[in-house]
Amino acid sequence: MSLFKSIAWRLLAGIGVLWGAATLTFLAVNFSGGDTALAILGGPDSMPTPELLARVRAEYGLDQPLLVQYGNYLVRLAHGDLGESYRLRIPVQQAIAEQIGATIQLSLSAALLAVVLALVCAILTANRSRWVRSVVSGSELVLSSAPSFVIGMLLLLVFSFHWHWLPPSGSVGWRSLILPSIALALPVAAVLTQLLRQSLEDTLEQPFIAMARARGLSETAVRLRHALRHALVPLVTLAGFVFASLLGGAVVVELLFARQGIGRLMLDATSNKDVPMVLGVTLLAATVYVLVNLAVDLINRWIDPRANQA
Repeated sequence: MSLFKSIAWRLLAGIGVLWGAATLTFLAVNFSGGDTALAILGGPDSMPTPELLARVRAEYGLDQPLLVQYGNYLVRLAHGDLGESYRLRIPVQQAIAEQIGATIQLSLSAALLAVVLALVCAILTANRSRWVRSVVSGSELVLSSAPSFVIGMLLLLVFSFHWHWLPPSGSVGWRSLILPSIALALPVAAVLTQLLRQSLEDTLEQPFIAMARARGLSETAVRLRHALRHALVPLVTLAGFVFASLLGGAVVVELLFARQGIGRLMLDATSNKDVPMVLGVTLLAATVYVLVNLAVDLINRWIDPRANQA
């Protein structure tokens, strides 16, 4: 399959993913119970009159059948209009734009840290002695099984509350990014290390590696110049999925470390039944997933030219 045809099919499938995400989220929010008009007015404590509730429902189209509301939403979405936040009273695009920078910063930092840790650990431990692998494998098992918020709480206890080295919360300055990035990156790095080490060990058994060693190359040169490129294909594939998943993990980490970002925005929107905001954030996550997987497919074709013939 040609490169352009592959990209076209990926984009077409991506449109299907976005439509599915928008539809499922729309149905989930609308069938979750509660009165959206009441949530718009501030909840039961606002004690609105029936006339005011009726006026709000008419203003936002909530008095129309659900199928009509869904159709109107798809039409607005096709024109690039995500609507206005019920709670913030500003366009959804504006609200997301104000918070997305902090989430991207955290996700990119965690992704970079996870990949670097995985590369270093896998290269240093592949085909090493049994006790080294046992210690590293045990550590990887613990880290991959631990949720990010548990790791984050331990980091807070040690580095913020006990030693006072790093700030426990906030989004100002590079020091406030260290602990959230580590908490988000460690479980991901553990999984990537396991995959990359296995791939490296399989690659190091190939005949072309024996030929490279026969030419007098050092073990470091063999691993970095010959084995690593072939072993990276499964890592790159999984790294694309992991990076998209980091957006979900960032929600919990942002709340734990009291950071600005999409996580707090999504939590507030869900608790306040802010349908346009929930849909907007969901579509953002789905779009990132589609674009990252498209980028991963292109990188795989560059790393392994045989993929172009598939």
